[in-house]
Amino acid sequence: MNELAITVIGRDRPGIVADVAEVLARLGANLTDSTMTRLRGHFAMTLICVGPTAAEVETTLAPLAADGQLLATVSAVTPDGETSPAGEPYVMAVHGADRMGIVAAMTRVLADAGGNVTDLSTRLAGALYVVVAEVELPTGTADTLAGRLTEAATGLGVEVTLRPAEPDLL
Repeated sequence: MNELAITVIGRDRPGIVADVAEVLARLGANLTDSTMTRLRGHFAMTLICVGPTAAEVETTLAPLAADGQLLATVSAVTPDGETSPAGEPYVMAVHGADRMGIVAAMTRVLADAGGNVTDLSTRLAGALYVVVAEVELPTGTADTLAGRLTEAATGLGVEVTLRPAEPDLL
């Protein structure tokens, strides 16, 4: 079986997820992982599926992008296989006045400690900027890392929390 990474981006409209999912179902593609969001009126979806060849999926998705409102890309990927988490699951939340460099600074602190961001979302609501990231941290590093995150957040004029993730909710 082929494992494929598919991205679909463009101006949002009702039915994009259904259109893409129907195309993939007709081809016999099994969706294994996906994420979708709307970013200031723009649709963005990334998914991994198993099934047909990249060429088959590209050809079948082409009509959805024919009007130029959507862009779909398909790439074959090497399956990772089953992997166990590399660390302990945590959730980092940052909020405060919007300014340049918040995501860069906070994720750099995580990376320097060996943390891996597994999911990240940001939202700008008026002047308030919010970052929520699911992360895997090396065992036993959370307390020290929380202090480093607080230092970085203070320098940016924002607030940060780091809490253990509830595995049954992820």
